[in-house]
Amino acid sequence: MAGARVAVRMAGWVALACLAARAEWVGRAQDAVPAVAKQEPADRPLPDIAALMHEVESRQREAEKVEKDYIYHSVETGVELDGHGAVKKTEVNEYDVFWLDGVPVRKLVKKDGNELSADEARKESERIDKEAAKAKERREKEDAKGKETDPQGHDEITVSRLLELGAFTNPRRVQMDGRDTIVVDYTGDPRAKTHNSFENVIRDMAGTIWVDEQDKTIAKLEGHFVDNFKMGGGLLVSIRKGTNFKLQQKRVNGEVWLPARVEGHGEARVFLFFKFNGSLSVLDSDYRKFKTSSTIVSVGTAAVETPK
Repeated sequence: MAGARVAVRMAGWVALACLAARAEWVGRAQDAVPAVAKQEPADRPLPDIAALMHEVESRQREAEKVEKDYIYHSVETGVELDGHGAVKKTEVNEYDVFWLDGVPVRKLVKKDGNELSADEARKESERIDKEAAKAKERREKEDAKGKETDPQGHDEITVSRLLELGAFTNPRRVQMDGRDTIVVDYTGDPRAKTHNSFENVIRDMAGTIWVDEQDKTIAKLEGHFVDNFKMGGGLLVSIRKGTNFKLQQKRVNGEVWLPARVEGHGEARVFLFFKFNGSLSVLDSDYRKFKTSSTIVSVGTAAVETPK
C-alpha cells in the first residue's frame, strides 16, 4: 500500500541504507507546531483494522492523482557524529519536490545555503530527467508482468503482504490536531519468509501508525529496528539496533495529505562506500499547485496556482 510505501521510505536515509542503489532520502515536512495527541473516550466501536488498512491503501492511490499537481520546498539537514558523539559534519540540502511523468522527484536547488552554479543546475536537471525516464521504463516493464510497483517502479508492499510479514495490534482511538485518529502498533515477524530487501526491512521493524479516521490516510508513524539489521552478514548492509524514524503528514488545501516531518536517528552502513552515524531531519513548506511538461521547468516558469 502507498501508506506502507511511506512506511518503507519513511526513514529516508534508513531506506537508503537498506536499499542502497535504489534508495533516496525521502522525507517531507511542514514547519508547524508538532501535534500533541490526547486520548479520547472510547465511545464508538473501533473499525476492523485489516479492513481499515486496506481502505488506507485504496485512498492513498487516489490521493496520488491529486499529489501529482503539487510542488513544494524541502529542507534536509543531516548531522553526522563522530565516535564520541560529537558533531562531525552538518549538511543542509534544499530541494523542490514534484512529479514528473508520473514519478515523484526531488530536485536539488541549494547546498548549505548556496544556490547551484549554472553547470550544477544543468547537471541536476539532466539527472532528474534521466531518473524519471528510467523509473517510468522500469514501472512499465513490471506492470507488463502484472507486478504491483510503486511510482518508482520498485516492489510494492501491499497491506496483504504486511499482514504476512507481521501484525497490527492494540487499536485505539485518539485525537490529534482536533481530528479522530485510529492508532495501531505494528510488529514484524522475524520468522516470516521474505521475497526481497524491502520486505526484510519491514519484517525487522516495529512501530506505531496513526490513521486519520475521516480521510483514511496515514497522519503519522514512528518505527525502529528491533535488532541489529544485517544483509550479507553485515558486509552489504548493517543498521544498528534502535535506529529509528518519525514521519508526520499534513492535510493540504483540504484535498490531499502530504508528508509533514521526517526525523531519523541511528547508525547505518552500506557496502564500503556509505557509512553514517547521526540524524536526519526534513522540513517542507511552500505547497503550490503546478503543471509541467515532460522536462524539468524552473519554479519561476511553472504555471503556479496559489493554493489559498
